[in-house]
Amino acid sequence: MASAAPTFPPDFIPTRHGARRDDARAALGLVRLAIRGEPEPSRALWRDIGLALMQGDPPADRLVAWMQANGLARQRERFEQALEHGIETVKDAPGPLRDFFALVDTRPPWVSERLLREALPIIHRGGIDYFYVGRDLALMGGYQASAFNKTLLITGALQKGPTRRVAETSTWWRDCTTDGGLERFGVGFKATVRVRFIHALVRSAVQRLPEWNTRDWGLPVNQTDMAATALAFPMIMLVAGRLLGVPVSSREVETAMHLGRYVGHLMGVEPRWLPWDEQEGLTLLYRLSLSITNADATSVQLGQALMDEPLSRHYAFLGGLRGPLERQRHLSLSRFFLGKQGLKNLGLPTSTLPWYPLLRVPVNLGRHLAARLVPGGRARLEAKGKAQIRAVLAQMSGAHEAKVGEAAQHLAR
Repeated sequence: MASAAPTFPPDFIPTRHGARRDDARAALGLVRLAIRGEPEPSRALWRDIGLALMQGDPPADRLVAWMQANGLARQRERFEQALEHGIETVKDAPGPLRDFFALVDTRPPWVSERLLREALPIIHRGGIDYFYVGRDLALMGGYQASAFNKTLLITGALQKGPTRRVAETSTWWRDCTTDGGLERFGVGFKATVRVRFIHALVRSAVQRLPEWNTRDWGLPVNQTDMAATALAFPMIMLVAGRLLGVPVSSREVETAMHLGRYVGHLMGVEPRWLPWDEQEGLTLLYRLSLSITNADATSVQLGQALMDEPLSRHYAFLGGLRGPLERQRHLSLSRFFLGKQGLKNLGLPTSTLPWYPLLRVPVNLGRHLAARLVPGGRARLEAKGKAQIRAVLAQMSGAHEAKVGEAAQHLAR
């Protein structure tokens, strides 16, 4: 049963902040190797990261509070009308709704349409390899942030199983990186604003539940957690993608970082947690992860569920063989990316060998080199990458295509 949200002084830092900092360093070895210079945060920055565990998204939080006070179901209809067709199509649009959409509809002056457009072919060429990175490093490794796991479990976001969550997350990223996806009425823009709204609903609901321990865990879906999530996709994609033999130039890195920064902005991440370049992003991701990496029993619960996720996909043929093979392929990638300590933290078999990346790297290097040399090669690689993502999403979704935010929609009723 929900009650009033607990209050804390403005300088309060939850106990989970860096509670297992040494273990976190061990789990972040891959990121640390890619950072030039000293990544450890200063005392002032470390304090700011801790304080951000208690900070939400004020514009979205104010909107949700107003909607809840004025009939959530009715105001949700107005929200969807404004999101899908523009605030000007909402008759007698109330002030709080106009204020929110005035914010999200206005692109920051630093956003470059050219850079956003140039980022898409790079991401498409990564194809299935970037899916592997997102699933087996970002998502699997992220389960070591146990407080975020508790939010997923408490809200029932995993009731339909890990396959649906992987499909939702992958669908969201596909929408953000589709042609025109981040234009005002593009699928990625709308999906990200909808995720932002769902996050605000989760913060409002979960922090009032008796089973939520704010003193230890902080605010649900806080700035530190959101920033680490937003950073994980472009940063880990670039770094780990290279390790799988997917080359990127400095210009391509710049465009991918720009796209990731804009997506983070739309999601409600504060500007100070949105880096401009790869080294800044890697260093920040390392520092944020030092704070939130704190594996516990929920890490094992979710890690093992994600390990078995390939067994429940909808394969067109030979599912009894392909499911176990995919399970081993993903485990091999997680072993490569997370190391034995990461597998141990997640309750995964530490005897797993990184066999698949060793096979994949020479294949990728050859394919991408050929694509740069042969006329039309890059375009064919992009088309193949898109087809690979469509295929794997179809395997995970089956007849019912995953919709972004679907797992937590019950909070909006």
